[in-house]
Amino acid sequence: MSRSFYGYIRDAWKQPGESYVDDLSWSRMQAWRRDPVVVRIDRPTRLDRARSLGYKAKQGIIVVRVSVRRGGRRKPRWKRGRRTKHMGVHKITPGKSIQRIGEERVARKYPNMEVLNSYWVGEDGKRRWFEVILVDPHHPRIKGDKRLNWLSHGSNTRRVYRGKTSAGRKGRGLRTRGRGTEKNRPSIRSKGGRGK
Repeated sequence: MSRSFYGYIRDAWKQPGESYVDDLSWSRMQAWRRDPVVVRIDRPTRLDRARSLGYKAKQGIIVVRVSVRRGGRRKPRWKRGRRTKHMGVHKITPGKSIQRIGEERVARKYPNMEVLNSYWVGEDGKRRWFEVILVDPHHPRIKGDKRLNWLSHGSNTRRVYRGKTSAGRKGRGLRTRGRGTEKNRPSIRSKGGRGK
């Protein structure tokens, strides 16, 4: 049975300890820690994942790596008047995922481009790295591409801030149905934030 080149890459990233990915990621992260928060790169680290999310090696599309710190929000501890359980210090988390925060940081850095999608490439104890696919909606090559020209329409402007990416839709609860997800729709905000 013949296997595609992308299949080998996908399998290697699924089991990094048994492939070349483990050692390569260890050495890469040493360099990534010294890089700025947002760095434009020449080509995707995970070509199979980038292609499945809409990446093409053509003009008008770039890939950017972003690092986001891990962990929950910090909150000062009460001095008196509450027992530990009711202090509300632990498990104070943001209303959006680390991946969405990274996508929005990249979008602010490149205001003339739209975020198509993003994917995980690594993490350590302090940071998590994602690669974000950006598309220039006004580029002639993008307008002439029948699979990407929908980004040129005005309704897709600033889509990352409205939770329209894959990570955004997941965070809004649009992938899950059934019992326990009633407060997720039509939106988190419309239900007083109770969907989170």
